Amino acid sequence: MRIAAAQFPSVPGDIEANVGSMAALVHEAGARGARFVAFCELAAQSYALAPIAADPGMWLAEDDPRLEPVREACRTTATAALVGCAARADGDRPTISALVIGPDGGLLARYDKTHLYGAESEVFTAGAEEGRFELGGVRFSVAICYDNRFPELAGRAKADDCRVYVASSVLAVDNDSFEKVYPARARDNGLYVLLANQIGTGDEGECRGGSAVWGPDGTLLADAGRSAAGVAVVELAAG
Repeated sequence: MRIAAAQFPSVPGDIEANVGSMAALVHEAGARGARFVAFCELAAQSYALAPIAADPGMWLAEDDPRLEPVREACRTTATAALVGCAARADGDRPTISALVIGPDGGLLARYDKTHLYGAESEVFTAGAEEGRFELGGVRFSVAICYDNRFPELAGRAKADDCRVYVASSVLAVDNDSFEKVYPARARDNGLYVLLANQIGTGDEGECRGGSAVWGPDGTLLADAGRSAAGVAVVELAAG
């Protein structure tokens, strides 16, 4: 199986444009043989918290019709996609979520970020469940940005027979996670680690892109670069 980390400059508040960008990248990843592609934290709305807090109309439901272009791209390419978004939840706050759309266009899994960071706790509700799904016989774990600072999440993923650890994030240019966190999560647990990061400016400052996949020994296998929309594709080793 081939997996892909995707990146694009998410436009604050413009769900239609962002979903269109994701659909195009699902097609690109599918054309390169990928059967799974991940996007960054809050990719559908962009990492701009004030507009999300002010307008519940921006919060997405699991079956939200605004996601249909991504669903159709998944069906057309037989590719699954992880969409980062602010999602509706019980109560009066959304969650920072990863909605995994399967190759049939249906919802394969949902993970809600469990470790909120800074001002996120004023806008969102934290999740309480592990992120897990299976695709093509491969077991995946999902974490979102600040979650990845807690090594026990990757440890539990390893114990739960996961092979791929997906990190949907928004990381600024000066963030040390590229060097100190993601390779370590891979190497310490024998996991493929897939990072999907944003390009451009948001509440976290200028984001560097650099969406990538590290192998189970911590080696960088593919990198989508620093400035342009695109995908990094890696084929999982047999086994």
